[in-house]
Amino acid sequence: QVQVVESGGGSVQAGGSLRLSCAASGFTVGQYCMGWFRQAPGAEREWVATMESDARTNYIASVQGRFTISKDNAKNTQYLQMNRLKPEDSGMYYCARGSYLFCTGAWDTWGLGTQVTVSS
Repeated sequence: QVQVVESGGGSVQAGGSLRLSCAASGFTVGQYCMGWFRQAPGAEREWVATMESDARTNYIASVQGRFTISKDNAKNTQYLQMNRLKPEDSGMYYCARGSYLFCTGAWDTWGLGTQVTVSS
């Protein structure tokens, strides 16, 4: 069964850090486009970061230089290291599986999310 499970969310003060994990099963993380999304209350879900099978990464401008997406193939897990967090980074964070090898904008597997709350 293909699934992803997020963990690592929590409450931190502005300027703090969190590392989110996305444990995958039923497929190999390293062979797929993987992404992180977030959704604040009352807002639409937005894309945050992606990593392709060749480790190329992309980030939304607002997190560039603060967030780092990475993967551990041995653990079949994707990570999102979030540094210098801001209150506007608060929301539910979701991990998703994209297309095989490269990102095409299609996402077929989503986790249930992990909550991130950043206080000022």
